[in-house]
Amino acid sequence: MTELPQIGSCRCGALQLEVSKPPMMTAACHCRGCQKMSASAFSLTMMVPPDGFRVIAGAPVKGGIKGPQLDHYMCPECGTWMFTRITGVEAFVNLRPVMFDVPEWSLPFIETMTRDKLDWAQTPARHSYAEFPPEKDFPMLLEDFARR
Repeated sequence: MTELPQIGSCRCGALQLEVSKPPMMTAACHCRGCQKMSASAFSLTMMVPPDGFRVIAGAPVKGGIKGPQLDHYMCPECGTWMFTRITGVEAFVNLRPVMFDVPEWSLPFIETMTRDKLDWAQTPARHSYAEFPPEKDFPMLLEDFARR
């Protein structure tokens, strides 16, 4: 069990985040948007309950996608992509887990949007989806993740 709270930061340290509740799930997203935002084969994310997350230093700005479906939040100083809020989804906030010094938070439990996956990209994800998991799968996924 990871000791909480954990503090994470952007590359320059101007924006700091706190996680005070365990992640609900971790993921790798292979969509083209995440490839472009992360300048990599996929982006890593962890879903955290909104009441277990807060900005403790700095003021994030919207960057990348700015609504209406979702908003990306970045450090205004160095441009690091820090977290994402999905419109209409109040159950979690998506944080970039590499902002924290907790290696297991960067291990993807699921991978999404594999239809856009680069041929050579591999993850150790336990569950794989061509798009996003159907809503009916979420209870099972959250339960399975919580057991690990």
